[in-house]
Amino acid sequence: MSFPDVRPRRLRRSPAMRRLVEETRLAPAEMILPLFLKEGLTEPREISSLPGVMQHSRDSLRKAAHEAVSAGVGGLMLFGVPTSEHKDATGSAGLDPEGILNVGLRDLIAEVGDSTVVMGDLCLDEFTSHGHCGVLADDGSVDNDATLEIYAEMAVAQADAGVHMVGPSGMMDGQIGVVRKALDKAGYQDVAVLAYSAKYAGAFYGPFREAVESTLQGDRRQYQQDPPNLREALREVDLDVAEGADIVMVKPALPYLDVIAAIRERVTVPVAAYQVSGEYAMVEAAARNGWIDRERVMLESLTSIKRAGAQITLTYWATEVAQLLRNRY
Repeated sequence: MSFPDVRPRRLRRSPAMRRLVEETRLAPAEMILPLFLKEGLTEPREISSLPGVMQHSRDSLRKAAHEAVSAGVGGLMLFGVPTSEHKDATGSAGLDPEGILNVGLRDLIAEVGDSTVVMGDLCLDEFTSHGHCGVLADDGSVDNDATLEIYAEMAVAQADAGVHMVGPSGMMDGQIGVVRKALDKAGYQDVAVLAYSAKYAGAFYGPFREAVESTLQGDRRQYQQDPPNLREALREVDLDVAEGADIVMVKPALPYLDVIAAIRERVTVPVAAYQVSGEYAMVEAAARNGWIDRERVMLESLTSIKRAGAQITLTYWATEVAQLLRNRY
């Protein structure tokens, strides 16, 4: 008997065969490593809810950057963590050329130059005493337009520090257009903009808030997206592309694979996704309890994000995965 005539299992029979026909293949150059630089540290300090992820000193930041670049990681996204005395109502430390974020950007550029893409988080939540992504109005709400003025200054400050790409992440209306115009006016036409276009007010950010020592009370639902909404994300992406975004991003990643896929079908600019702290922490916690195969889940989760349509992924595993991939292929 010849039945079945079609046997898809033929292409699964060995590791070599599976590699040959693999449809979605991870690449180190498509990964971005988020990094945290803590003001005043002399040694790196592990973040308890993000095992293996550090708040860096300036020296350890350079070492981590060098390790990532040597592994082939495509980009570094820097978050500055100031001391509490440098936080205020307007996040002024984020604009200060000698503030921790801009100092760190200069350190990264000095360490890696153009061998990878150095990016700066463009938001105020790490720098404000109230923990919101913008300045507050008298009624306690985030003042969108007043915040835009600060974002424009912050973008130029980061460009002055040598950044290759800024990442406006506060979900203020009009932020991409304001940042793009400010950069162009200051002569930084070649500094790119990674737009956090679809950033959801979800529940996966807890460990990140420990990493940046957030002082947030309440939530960010008045300006970040509502998790049930997909069409709203498409509208946000359309606006960001029209305002000059070079790359658009979905954050978080795994709970929003459908959003990534829909955006990939909609735009011609590169699509990125941020595998956020909660996604990372869940895998690490389950692996430490022996419930899952850590390496397989790590690779499977990243593959699913790429398969959904993200060309670029921010992940805390970037360096480790890059090293694994180098040995795998």
